[in-house]
Amino acid sequence: MASRYWVVALPVQQTSSATSLWNSLQDSISKHSFDTPLYRFNIPNLRIGTLDSLLALSDDLVKSNSFIEGVCSKIRRQIEELERASGVLSSSLTVDGVPVDSYLTRFVWDEAKYPTMSPLRETVDGVHTQVAKIEDDLKVRVAEYNNVRSQLNAINRKQAGSLAVRDLSNLVKPEDLIVSEHLTTLLAVVSKFSQRDWLASYETLTTYVVPRSSKKLYEDNEYSLYTVTLFSRDADNFRNKARERGFQIRDFEYNPETQESRKQELERLMQDQETFKSSLLQWCYTSYGEVFSSWMHFTAVRVFAESILRYGLPPSFLSVVLAPSVKSEKKVRSILESLCDSSNSTYWKTEDEGAVGVFGGDTDAHPYVSFSINLV
Repeated sequence: MASRYWVVALPVQQTSSATSLWNSLQDSISKHSFDTPLYRFNIPNLRIGTLDSLLALSDDLVKSNSFIEGVCSKIRRQIEELERASGVLSSSLTVDGVPVDSYLTRFVWDEAKYPTMSPLRETVDGVHTQVAKIEDDLKVRVAEYNNVRSQLNAINRKQAGSLAVRDLSNLVKPEDLIVSEHLTTLLAVVSKFSQRDWLASYETLTTYVVPRSSKKLYEDNEYSLYTVTLFSRDADNFRNKARERGFQIRDFEYNPETQESRKQELERLMQDQETFKSSLLQWCYTSYGEVFSSWMHFTAVRVFAESILRYGLPPSFLSVVLAPSVKSEKKVRSILESLCDSSNSTYWKTEDEGAVGVFGGDTDAHPYVSFSINLV
């Protein structure tokens, strides 16, 4: 699949026809740029309106095209992110089950959705409104997914951080603690470089420490977690003395109900994340197809309006889709230009060659209507 296509409209001269122009283009491409796929881009006869309305519409088409293309890109990037997060292979994006490149190269106007007798402004506004609604829906759905993901990440950070800050509930068992009328067990976080110091000094930090009561429960790359048992009345004094020596005493109270609640919350968030991820991914697949279809109808309107402004009335042009390789672009441009009225060629040179701008504000100006469609 090509990643970049051109949608082009060539003027049909009074002495020629769309069929003969199509044959000439096919012959030239096959002779001089045979690696360039070429397709007809069928645009129906749309309701033209007045020249003033077309000129006013032309300015808005540029802005709306950027918006619609941007929404397409947002959804595609979201799909790529979700597929990576899910560990699934990237799937081909489709429009109603048809790959997007095939939809573009075999484009058929949807009369039921966009009646050709509707004013062009009404069609364009309808496309813009639909895409804007999808973008708003995307924002809401992504926010819901990110909210759950943020909550889960916060819990995971607490469980995966260093012992100085992480949640200790999954590291401490009931049998590790002594809690009675007179005795209590504290949890000390000790730097790995200070473990000898801790073991040599904890019994003498205060008077009422139970000898040989310290036990290592866990260690990470920076710290070790130790227990120490002492008289309850001496706990605050021990905390202060330990802090003076560089040992951190973590506040901790074992509560089976809290433990179970945290476990259930974690499981719920993990399930919610998967549900939101799967739902969002399926929605993105469908919505991408809807936005891409809208974009192609919008492009057809652009080509039609631009061709009327360029070539005049009645509508007489050939619209095609090409996918030249980078090395063939210059040759294909030359072929397209050779099939246009040579009297216009000087006027429509590119800006780098001192040209004036085109209707619709495209950066590159040519003696024919030309728009680029980027699929990635």
